[in-house]
Amino acid sequence: MSHSMTGPTGSAAPGGPAPADASLGDLIKAMSADLSRLVHNEIQLAQTEMSAKIKQAGVGVGAFGGAGVLALYGIAVLIAAAVLGLALVLPAWLAALIVGVVVLLVAGVVALVGKRKVSEAAPVAPERTVASVKEDVAEIKESIQR
Repeated sequence: MSHSMTGPTGSAAPGGPAPADASLGDLIKAMSADLSRLVHNEIQLAQTEMSAKIKQAGVGVGAFGGAGVLALYGIAVLIAAAVLGLALVLPAWLAALIVGVVVLLVAGVVALVGKRKVSEAAPVAPERTVASVKEDVAEIKESIQR
């Protein structure tokens, strides 16, 4: 969000003297007001951007939660079916033990994949705001060097 140090009429502040006619005190006062307004606007932009991201993530997490509960019930039924199927050819305790070990191995693999994906996830940051602040800093540095 790039901002000019002057108002739309070319004055240092709305209703104030033109920059060529303004005293150093007036220019510093106008720059201070512009900088204050700029920082306030950047903070508002960051809050708005983060709020939208958090809301979107919350909806996604809720949907994953519902899907997870249903998947848990489905997996439990399939595990019971696997135990009952193996129990036809093996003692029931051995069938349950084998199925239990397989389920734990699958859980371990899924946990490792999940850990890797979480560590690869991009950090949640207000990217547009960061870029905008960098532009603002560059513009302020440029205007100071003039």
